Amino acid sequence: MFTGIIETTARVVKIEKENTNYHFTLEVPFGDELAIDQSMAHDGCCLTVVKVDKEKKQYVVTAMDETMLKTNLGTWQVGTEVNVERSMRMDGRFDGHIVQGHVDQTATCTKVVDDNGSWRFYFSYDAKNAPSITVPKGSISINGVSLTVVDSEPGMFSVAIIPYTYKVTNFHNFKPGTVVNIEFDVFGKYVQRLLEQYMAAQK
Repeated sequence: MFTGIIETTARVVKIEKENTNYHFTLEVPFGDELAIDQSMAHDGCCLTVVKVDKEKKQYVVTAMDETMLKTNLGTWQVGTEVNVERSMRMDGRFDGHIVQGHVDQTATCTKVVDDNGSWRFYFSYDAKNAPSITVPKGSISINGVSLTVVDSEPGMFSVAIIPYTYKVTNFHNFKPGTVVNIEFDVFGKYVQRLLEQYMAAQK
């Protein structure tokens, strides 16, 4: 479980393919604190640490074919900057929203607007296969970042980014055409499923 408050970014330093699996080696400032079997969110995708090199502050995570198909991990290259967050601590404040690290699908950045001090990012996604919808002022996770929806239409939404978030996450790399991971609000998904079951029962 995560909060969507990004700790820092990691950089991909090596990519290896083994059958249908991909092994990603990443470098991160707190790499010497990591342990094997630890869960971490990478651009919002929960992956397990399988190897650690504390001296180089590097670690390895493995993504199976299903993960590669449903996320933006297939776009990663050596040098790619990735948002990372370690799992939620239960002894502190909960500053974001509940993020499971289970990416629902990808979205594509369609427009970036400079709001003279902040930025507005617009995204499109496949509404036909979406497990939920967005609502104004609702929560959404983009590349693991906990954000509030501003504009909301079927298959489209926007978020506003303050300078701090723009600087410390990989949002500063986004441009039209950038593919990102999105996770809809978990409570919204449960509500939608209950409504679908209710409507089906009325037929």
